[in-house]
Amino acid sequence: MKKNQAFRFNLLAMFIAIIILQTTVPLLGLIPVGPLSITIIPVTVTIATVVLGMKDGAIIGGVWGFITFIRAYIWPTSPLATIVLVNPVISIIPRIMIAVVAGWIFNLLKNRFKNKKISISIAAIGGTLTNTILVLGLIYIFYRSDAPQLYQVNIKALLPYLLGVVATNGIPEAIFSGIVTPLIAAPLLKIMNKKNQNN
Repeated sequence: MKKNQAFRFNLLAMFIAIIILQTTVPLLGLIPVGPLSITIIPVTVTIATVVLGMKDGAIIGGVWGFITFIRAYIWPTSPLATIVLVNPVISIIPRIMIAVVAGWIFNLLKNRFKNKKISISIAAIGGTLTNTILVLGLIYIFYRSDAPQLYQVNIKALLPYLLGVVATNGIPEAIFSGIVTPLIAAPLLKIMNKKNQNN
């Protein structure tokens, strides 16, 4: 039991270290694809959720969100970050919700498919879209009155603009997560299950 607990804490520490690297080292958390930048950090959060459970996944998501929040003050990635991501509701809550939604979907589907990769893939897509929709939705709720200053668009054009971001960034990120997450999470989950059976 103690060995299993130690293994779990080691994995949690490893995921936290990966998140720190992905949020601080350029290109480790983003993949440039033409004019787009695909955020791959939701993959890490979902893998942690599948392997360690929703609670630990939420911790990993929370670490990402907290780093995003701190960086908006001391090392912003864009001028927009200094306005939008200093709001912890926008920078932290959506990251935690990746684990909640992905964990809920995975737990719901894991026994419905013989191949666990299918349920992991669906959970990854759901978690990634949750992050995108919540971040952009909360930006709309909190900052729509400041739309001209934030986006150089009028208020009526803000919603179509945000929906455009979902289409150009959110959907490719969800597809990427759906493909890559099960390739990493499924083998790790097998190892975790074997350790649980041996203890």
